This record gives sequence, C-alpha cells and structure tokens, in this order.
Amino acid sequence: MSFAFYIAGAVAIISTLLAVTRINAVHALLYLLVSLLSVALIFLFLGAPFVAAFEVIIYGGAIMVLFAFVVMMLGLGRKAMAQERGWLTLRVWLGPALLSAVLIIELFYVVYSGPFPAIRVVPTTPQDVAVRLFGPYLLGVELVSVVLLLGLVGAFHLAYQLGKKERAAHKRGMHP
Repeated sequence: MSFAFYIAGAVAIISTLLAVTRINAVHALLYLLVSLLSVALIFLFLGAPFVAAFEVIIYGGAIMVLFAFVVMMLGLGRKAMAQERGWLTLRVWLGPALLSAVLIIELFYVVYSGPFPAIRVVPTTPQDVAVRLFGPYLLGVELVSVVLLLGLVGAFHLAYQLGKKERAAHKRGMHP
C-alpha cells in the first residue's frame, strides 16, 4: 500500500508542476484535474474516503463545470473551433492520459491486491465529522481553506481589473 501511496504522490507532484507551467489553459486544466484525482487517491490511502470523495466531487467536478461555463461565456465561435482542432492532437493528450492511466492501474492494484479488513458501518453525526475533520485531518482542512481563499482573492482581483477597464472605457465614451 505504501508503494501505491508514493506513486500517487509522484503523480500529484508531476501533474501539479505541469499544470502550473502550461501556457494553454486547457492543458493546465487537464493536468490540474489529474492532480486533484491523485490527491483524492492519497486521501483514500490515508484512510479518509469521505475527504477523497469530496475531492473528486467538489474540486474535480466543480472545476470542470466552471471551465465549461467560461468557455460558453467567451463564445469564440470559429476561432475557438480552429483552436480546438489543434488541441485534439495526440501530443497534447499524451501527458494527462499517461498520468491518469498510472492512477487507474494503481487503483486496480490496490483494490485487487489482497483482502481488506471488514468495514463496520456506524451512523455518523455532524459532530463526529467535525471532530474528525478538525482532529487528524486539520492540515488538509487548512490547506483547502487556503486554496479557497486564494481563489477568492484571485476572483476579486480579476473583477476589480475588469471593472477598472470598463470605467476607463466609459469615461472615454466607448462604452454604452
């Protein structure tokens, strides 16, 4: 199990570095999604399936939906179609596909490698979730809060810059 943990950690580090260094937003998003999936696998290996599920559902799903909305709002038309044809090359998809394949193989290896201990189902109250999240998983919760705060600050900065440009265009009489 520790071997699989280290593989997932290596995939998370590599895909995160590739997400940060990509110029194209679609490529960066694909690597970021692989990074989020590998972090979910790490949480699963650490015995936190609840956090792993949230990582996939909230971060993986929300990021993909947000990106789809951005693409729809931009409405680039024919220019976007020509760009997408360039994105659909094997070279572009090879990195994320390879890292995703490593994660899938690793997941199957862990699931089919041996017997798991019996899982005991116990009703969970909101207080139990809070004690677990702010107890052994405090570092994960704090890291998630920092990521959310960075997203909030980034959104504010972008909206402020856009508003500043619109106010300047309005003063010049270029804005209806």
